[in-house]
Amino acid sequence: MRVLSVNVGLPREMVWKGREFSSGIAKSPVAGRIMAGHLNLAGDRQADLVNHGGSGKAMYAYPVEHYPFWEEFFGRELPMGALGENLTIEGLTESASIGDRFEIGGTVVVITQPREPCFKLAALHEREEVVAAFLKSGRCGFYLAVEREGEIGAGDEIVPLARDPREVSIAALNALLRGAPIPTDVLERALELEVLPEYWRAKVAVRLAKS
Repeated sequence: MRVLSVNVGLPREMVWKGREFSSGIAKSPVAGRIMAGHLNLAGDRQADLVNHGGSGKAMYAYPVEHYPFWEEFFGRELPMGALGENLTIEGLTESASIGDRFEIGGTVVVITQPREPCFKLAALHEREEVVAAFLKSGRCGFYLAVEREGEIGAGDEIVPLARDPREVSIAALNALLRGAPIPTDVLERALELEVLPEYWRAKVAVRLAKS
């Protein structure tokens, strides 16, 4: 497992369907090593700190294994960072669990939650249907919290440190967004995850109440 590309971007003005907004979703690969802090990568910023900021979303990682799907979807080759990710990675996918910990370069990270796509992804690619396709495909990627700050760069190995014993996969929580069936015991274990944000806990609790 390794990092193929580190991508950053600063907020810029965008327009979608007549709506003007600021977003840092557009990312470009960087050369060399950069600092990964508790809130973001050096040179990377989020415009919407309510929905996209905070320590639980310090970095967004996306598996390169999904790129062929999106290149077929868009009908063109995509540069790394095209899905708005900070880390384009290889060998680590949504089968990993919330709470799993890894060392990347000098950084220690923990998986906190799947990505929930919004209209800004559609604006970035000028394709409205990409948000629905993102959810339906299950190719969501995931957010990382930084437990130990350090430098990170392309080529770094992703070294497993600890697997969360509850084994609630990213894919399982992504299924929650799609309304797909989830075993009751998985939902119960998800509520035990300390790293899972409160709004995700609320989603899980609602589904559990209906099961």
